[in-house]
Amino acid sequence: MEQPVSVSAPVQAAYSYCEAVTGQQARNFAYGIRLLPTDKRQAMSALYAFSRRVDDIGDGPLDPEAKRDRLEATRDVLTRVRSGAVAEDDTDPVAVALSDAASRFPIPLDGLDELIDGVLMDVRGETYETWDDLKAYCRCVAGAIGRLSLGVFGTQPGARGTERAAEYADTLGLALQLTNILRDVREDAANGRTYLPSDDLAKFGCSAGFHEAVPPPGSDFTGLVHFEVRRARALFAEGYRLLPMLDRRSGACVAAMAGIYRRLLDRIERDPEAVLRGRVSLPGREKAYVAVRGLSGIDARHITRQGPRGRA
Repeated sequence: MEQPVSVSAPVQAAYSYCEAVTGQQARNFAYGIRLLPTDKRQAMSALYAFSRRVDDIGDGPLDPEAKRDRLEATRDVLTRVRSGAVAEDDTDPVAVALSDAASRFPIPLDGLDELIDGVLMDVRGETYETWDDLKAYCRCVAGAIGRLSLGVFGTQPGARGTERAAEYADTLGLALQLTNILRDVREDAANGRTYLPSDDLAKFGCSAGFHEAVPPPGSDFTGLVHFEVRRARALFAEGYRLLPMLDRRSGACVAAMAGIYRRLLDRIERDPEAVLRGRVSLPGREKAYVAVRGLSGIDARHITRQGPRGRA
């Protein structure tokens, strides 16, 4: 039977706030996080709530200078967390929860600095010429989250290859972010953003006018999407090597989150132009089904056995 986590009332209230944020805002991640024991679930919710704050600043309506100021203020909060300067009765519940989580788990908090750096790249309106360029951005905004999460999950004693666990967690983050980029092509274009590498757009004749999410006549948008899907599948296959290194419930959490994104990738592959019509998503019942499969280990075993082209 799971034992309750012993924390003070102010810290419990801070965690409850972060769990509420996660439940309301984490459309996909919440399904995996629910599979964790209490202490890990709370720590992951604290990480999510802080990350959500950073993302909301980047995506919000403020002008670029104000966004930069807000992001640096958020970095100041992280500095206070890192130095142990956040009191239990601090008025910022996210800082309180994150500080407690960092005292319980070996969380590499520098990963949250990387997230802030990545969102600052968005604020500057950076674009990416090659996959290597885009990969550097994805490592900041998603690979870092994988490494932060691994600090909460830990690895099983005696597991083989754990020296590469952080690398696999990072790679799985890249897979999720590339899936996000494909899913959000239309939404990003409406906000003046194009994340797909310009080299890839040019290869499939999609460069002209793509900032409006309208592939030019004669372009091969389907070919572009399938090219990026293959890249994402290879990243998933590599990242899934992390799963045997995790305990059952941590592995289930990762498999559920990754499984939801892999199913999104399947839908995008079947109908590439769907991303031009709106956001591709899964119904809640399908996400819950994927979470159950994650707890059983079905998807993880299948992916590991089948490799990049494996299907759930």
